[in-house]
Amino acid sequence: MADNNNIGAKRLVVGAHYGLRDWLAQRLTAVVMAIYTVILLVCFLTASNFSYDGWAGLFSHQWFKLVTFATLMSLFFHAWVGVRDIWMDYVKPVGIRLVLQVATILWLVGCAGWAAQILWRV
Repeated sequence: MADNNNIGAKRLVVGAHYGLRDWLAQRLTAVVMAIYTVILLVCFLTASNFSYDGWAGLFSHQWFKLVTFATLMSLFFHAWVGVRDIWMDYVKPVGIRLVLQVATILWLVGCAGWAAQILWRV
């Protein structure tokens, strides 16, 4: 007779346990990006100066740069979770998966550095 202890609450769970934590992280980062979108829309709809100087003036405030950078970091983490899951689900050779994950991390860190450079140059 087969052992049925692997069913229901007594199920043996193995693996990296990314599921719930990553699901929550993606929801949280999505909320951050949605709030930023609302802030950006309000700034856009209430602005009177639709020019480069107007946008540069908006981004000249330190709080707006920080909120923008926090939103971009949320975007990069959101992308990391999604792309990492794609690599884990569809790329079976461990060496190739590791190379793709490292390349993804390097790309996202580079994008974060570039975003900081752009934001604090204004």
